[in-house]
Amino acid sequence: MDVSAILAENASKYKSVTVEKDIPLEVDAGLLTVTDINPIDEESYQENLEEHLQSIARDGVQSLFAALFTLPTRPSPDGPLAQLPEPKYQLPRAKPLPKPKPPTKWEQFAAAKGIQKTRREKRVWDEEKQDWVNRWGRDGKNKQSEEQWISEVPLNADVDHDPRKIARDARKARVAKNDRQRLQNVSRSAGGDSGESRKSEIESTLATSRVSTASMGKFDKRLEGEKKPRGVKRKFEPTTASAESEKKSSLAIISRMDSDAKKTRREPKEEGVLNVRKAVRFASKGKGSFALAGKVGPKSAKGKKGRR
Repeated sequence: MDVSAILAENASKYKSVTVEKDIPLEVDAGLLTVTDINPIDEESYQENLEEHLQSIARDGVQSLFAALFTLPTRPSPDGPLAQLPEPKYQLPRAKPLPKPKPPTKWEQFAAAKGIQKTRREKRVWDEEKQDWVNRWGRDGKNKQSEEQWISEVPLNADVDHDPRKIARDARKARVAKNDRQRLQNVSRSAGGDSGESRKSEIESTLATSRVSTASMGKFDKRLEGEKKPRGVKRKFEPTTASAESEKKSSLAIISRMDSDAKKTRREPKEEGVLNVRKAVRFASKGKGSFALAGKVGPKSAKGKKGRR
């Protein structure tokens, strides 16, 4: 039976799985990308643009799938998965690289002393329980002195001495200290030395409080190592100056006076406009028009009667 005609028909209907071009396609399986640098066929591009683009996309996808099927695989519940290699191309970052964090005080001390950082295990061996227990957290080793049923009390201890409370307060103090140091490191990394700023703030407050007494700090006791406060040095204009500088200073004074006068100057009201309600309120001292009419009426009547 001759099947050459059927094979020829299928070959014309379906393209080959092997993509052959003048310039081989560059496949990067790590990024799942295919780069085609072959020149565009102008004739097919202008004749049928959609078909030309589909043909190029088909060749690229076929090359990518052929590269994926050559990679090693690993089983999974959804089927075999290909293990992608490292990408060949380095894509640019969307954002700039993060700035390195400044070292903390402990890191600076460890670097100066040559101390190597060692990671402490989360679980430790308990000799009494003969089991591994947590170092911190629930049922942690650090709470052993707080939860033990018997504790040693010193001979000179007070009557209300509570070993559990003392151990708990000491543990909470350590936690608060670590949190405070963490906040200081965050503040230092955000910019500026918090210690120096705090020192300058204290010195400024101390200098202000020194001159807040009746004697302006003349008879106050000095602290040990306290620096003498520096006063404000007065600056005087030179007695002789050029005519140009004197002219500028005079014009500046006149312009300042003019601007102050404009601020205090009121805009003139429009003529022929009278606020009747305000005038009545002012004349009656806030009592209203009826009080004003009653006040004016008797006076006018008495005046007329007296003239008769």
